[in-house]
Amino acid sequence: MIQSIEYNGIRYAEVLRADVRVEHTTFFSPAESSFQFGLLAHKAGFVEPPHYHKPFKREIADLQQMFVVQRGEVVVELYADDGTMLEEITLRTGDGIVLIHGVHAIRVTEDMQCISVKQGPYLGMENDKVFVEAKKTEN
Repeated sequence: MIQSIEYNGIRYAEVLRADVRVEHTTFFSPAESSFQFGLLAHKAGFVEPPHYHKPFKREIADLQQMFVVQRGEVVVELYADDGTMLEEITLRTGDGIVLIHGVHAIRVTEDMQCISVKQGPYLGMENDKVFVEAKKTEN
């Protein structure tokens, strides 16, 4: 159902295409993951009672991010920790990706707009991104 990108036993990303359909609510991330994602699916007439989620102190050492393309096209480049390119994934309207581990970059190929979701709090640009020199791959 989803495309999982792994390298040396480490999961770097998961891609969810716009045409994926599920009959019932399905989460794709492992239960122990600090970032849970899936598809909510219910038949017409379903009602979930009013509720809230219990507060629970969590310690998160990683920062995962999810993009969902609302319009346009973007290429997500995935790199190993040492800057070696692993894969390029083209995302179009309705496609989504969860960036789980490693280095990533984006290249916009058509004017795009994405929903982006990641853990907070935001600590400012100087504490947010670490730029990595990408290694050229041999053709």
